[in-house]
Amino acid sequence: MSTSATDTPRRPPWRATVLTLFPALFPGPLAASLVGDALQQGLWTLETVDIRSFGVGRHRSVDDTPAGGGAGMVMRADVVAAAVDSARAGHPGGPCIYLSPRGEPLTQALVRELAAGPGVLLLAGRFEGIDERAIEARTLREVSIGDYVLTGGELAAMVLIDAAVRLLPGVIGAPASLAEESFEANLLEYPHYTRPREWEGRAIPDVLLSGDHARIERWRREEAERITAARRPDLWRRRARKSEP
Repeated sequence: MSTSATDTPRRPPWRATVLTLFPALFPGPLAASLVGDALQQGLWTLETVDIRSFGVGRHRSVDDTPAGGGAGMVMRADVVAAAVDSARAGHPGGPCIYLSPRGEPLTQALVRELAAGPGVLLLAGRFEGIDERAIEARTLREVSIGDYVLTGGELAAMVLIDAAVRLLPGVIGAPASLAEESFEANLLEYPHYTRPREWEGRAIPDVLLSGDHARIERWRREEAERITAARRPDLWRRRARKSEP
């Protein structure tokens, strides 16, 4: 018995679970545009786990003063571990990621890796961070979205989710456009233009209006290389190393 394309099993929804002290922040911007449409269509799912519900004592305490002294507060290991254990029980598969300034960089390669899996558990920390023992005992993977510090990990979690969801099949209307974006092949994206043909004395480059697709492709490649070398020498060096025999 033959099967048609419509009989192909649909991929299970990509699952994002966020452990946070502020679940009301979600879905936030993740409910808008293409990512929000994909959420409504069931291409991915979003769940929040309130870390406060695992707090200690009558006041549901989640933090305490840092051992050895110092400013700020630290999220307790027992509280964080209980929240992670509960989330993992309902979310088999996929890494548990702690959004942290000291983590490995969130790169397009890592985003592709995460998007190809079943989903992610994301721990959004607060205060000075979380007790190191929870990171070690629960084998949390630390990921950073940049060399700066936020008040909490929720915005970082949204960035990671947005970057991954847009790579899921069916989210972007023209999947071929993903191959030409910044960071693919270690290059930044080439410049874009549209109407009007001339604006404030600035004209669209003639090559883009030539109709010569080979010339246009060559120009775009050269522009991508020029911009990458000027603005991101680290990417340019990485690209050069990969091209070495």
